[in-house]
Amino acid sequence: MDKKRILILILIVSAVLRLYGLSRGDTVNDEVFMSFRGIGMIDFDEAEFQTTPWEWTDPSIPWWANISFHDHPLLVPAAENLSMKIFGENNFGFRLPSAILGTASVYLIYLIGTILYTETAGLISAAFLGITLNSVYISRTGMQEPYVIFFLLLASYLFIKSLQKDKYLLWTGAAVGFGTLAKYNSLILVPIFITYLLLFKRKYFLNKKFWLGVILALLISSPIIIYNYELYRNFGHLDFQFSYIFGEHPDVWKVAPGKEIGTLAERLGNFIPRLIASNSWLFLSLTALSLITLFLSIIKNLKENSKKHGFLIVCFLFLILLILKIGPSYRFLTMLTPFFALSMAIFIENIYSNILQNVRIIKIAYSAFALFISFEIFYSINNQIIYYPIGPTPWLSSKVRFENYNWGYNQLGDWLNQELNEKMPAITFDLKYKFLEKLRDQALANGLQEDLETYPAIFIYDGNFDKAAKLWTLDRLHIYHGWPIISLKTYYDNLQKEGFDFYDRSGFKIRYFILQNNIVPSPASKALMRGNPISIYNPRGDEAFKIYKF
Repeated sequence: MDKKRILILILIVSAVLRLYGLSRGDTVNDEVFMSFRGIGMIDFDEAEFQTTPWEWTDPSIPWWANISFHDHPLLVPAAENLSMKIFGENNFGFRLPSAILGTASVYLIYLIGTILYTETAGLISAAFLGITLNSVYISRTGMQEPYVIFFLLLASYLFIKSLQKDKYLLWTGAAVGFGTLAKYNSLILVPIFITYLLLFKRKYFLNKKFWLGVILALLISSPIIIYNYELYRNFGHLDFQFSYIFGEHPDVWKVAPGKEIGTLAERLGNFIPRLIASNSWLFLSLTALSLITLFLSIIKNLKENSKKHGFLIVCFLFLILLILKIGPSYRFLTMLTPFFALSMAIFIENIYSNILQNVRIIKIAYSAFALFISFEIFYSINNQIIYYPIGPTPWLSSKVRFENYNWGYNQLGDWLNQELNEKMPAITFDLKYKFLEKLRDQALANGLQEDLETYPAIFIYDGNFDKAAKLWTLDRLHIYHGWPIISLKTYYDNLQKEGFDFYDRSGFKIRYFILQNNIVPSPASKALMRGNPISIYNPRGDEAFKIYKF
């Protein structure tokens, strides 16, 4: 098979691993905080301790508050907004851009490997990146990291091309700008490129195209600059991320969710265990062997090999420093995976070139490579596509599966969608903010225009709901579609305050009580457990929720 066909096969397998059953896995990670806001492009996600300028300035939200969010730039939610408009307000809709970019990243590592080393190295690195769990997992979520990895690789490819033709410096700047609009972590490209140029191409700092590229990057990322300028001018501090970086402590963000990363010693201690938890043991073993070999080769011939592998080394150095700074969570460690794949490709190609004369060893090497590829594909399928992985951890299954585990929230969401199909709320509650009331009013107007059935129902829930899953499964219906959905505590608080017949007087004729099955029902819950419940089962067949309709 020629190399072009091999590349096509690699890309097809990579796409299948990322796209097949993409909706599987509950919405229990940070992807929800992008996709929820992406539906209506609002800077609001029910975060009690991380309020936003939209909440501070309601009802007169200033223009600049629409060009970025308080904690992240707009590119990721905007991409998910577009995708959901085409494919629907569902898991597939907001995860699809990630899967596409994940597959595109496989092609980009092929290009990088081909330019830096050989086409064979490019193909091997693409194969490894395309099938390994860490890359498959992140590409099947709606988090920002698939975008960061894509722009990290795109900018790196263009930068390497610019070392041959300086016109690519402009495109490199554009890629850095768009990467910054995806997530601030993409700014790690700046020290990577500057360090490499200082070491190997200092004359580029005098190149006009280099500075035009810098200007282009600033122009593309200017919404972030403008947003932070206006935020500081109006409220005396920068956005959530920059205020944390620069040691600001705004009163509105006294609590910083997501920043509990531990001491440097704790982060160092977690680095290897979390790599093990999010990669196959076979992939990591080969990675470790390849990195040791790379390090020894550089020591053996410092001048030649440090230049030959200079870009790869600089990338590893700054990415590891970044991850130690922000904490080695599973999603951040995925930024290393493309470069692990590239180092492994160099190692494999060197072995192959040294055994070319021995036919017997070549056959053994091919068999071992085929077994490795087969195992990695199985490991990714077992931990991301199959609902529940089989086998012991870490040999056959991985802890990373809990990042999108199938608890049963998807099935609850499917039931609610089916139950409320062709219906609109007959009664709604007042909302705290004017911008939320506008969303509700628009939803009601759309329902009337579509001639939907008005349905006088209220939904009460109780249980240890995952925050992200509740935001997508229940709060989304409340905020974006106007359905009256409240907690059990709020239900009884209103009765105590307004009278026992408050909900009857309000016009509600149908009540749904959603009870999570992992708690012991309280007396307050038991009062709403009327009639025969509707059971919601997770894909394993376990009862996850009971729904009482009366």
